[in-house]
Amino acid sequence: MPDNIRIMLADDHTIVRQGLARLLNDQPDLKIVGEAVNGRTAVDKTWELKPDVVIMDIAMPQMNGIEAAKRIKKKLPKTKILILSMYSHEHYIHELFETGVSGYILKDSSGRDIIKAIHAAMNDETFLSPSISKVLVEAYRSPRKSSSSAERFKQLSNREREVFQLIAEGHTTRQIADMLCVSISTVKSHRAKIMEKLGIDTPVKLVHFAIQLGLVDPDL
Repeated sequence: MPDNIRIMLADDHTIVRQGLARLLNDQPDLKIVGEAVNGRTAVDKTWELKPDVVIMDIAMPQMNGIEAAKRIKKKLPKTKILILSMYSHEHYIHELFETGVSGYILKDSSGRDIIKAIHAAMNDETFLSPSISKVLVEAYRSPRKSSSSAERFKQLSNREREVFQLIAEGHTTRQIADMLCVSISTVKSHRAKIMEKLGIDTPVKLVHFAIQLGLVDPDL
């Protein structure tokens, strides 16, 4: 294990990042090397800084933590990712661990738990908040079908998920095209496919769908 574990924080709430930075920088073997306010920046900064651990929320602007985790693990498989969320998103837990995250911690966890999770990740171990463990045990004992919303969302390609989130956040077609470096017609094509796959016919319903899945913060 390195003398200093290099950590990057990705959360769109400043107070969360500041609190975590203060907590973790007080530890002699932990060092915050970067912060990100959205998933897209988190991916770029992780590639640039190559931290040992990324602590990341799920509901972030521009790119959610699930898609960001996939991109990070694809390019930097040795980087450890810890999900820090307000909610135990049952329909994402399996997908996240298939992606290769090292832990799922709820934001009401103690600082001691977060520090334990970091050290567990560096030892190639998995750390779960007790309530997340309970969700997984219950799912194993009593398998249930995913909600129809979650099942429909799984039909979207990675690019469609990206466009879906940007639409839900209120970005215009032109803004999305500029952000993704694609043509307006390409964005319109993605939007049409997204609406069809999700069975949604208005932008308002799309926003509600995104909030229901925990991908977009209703306060944004």
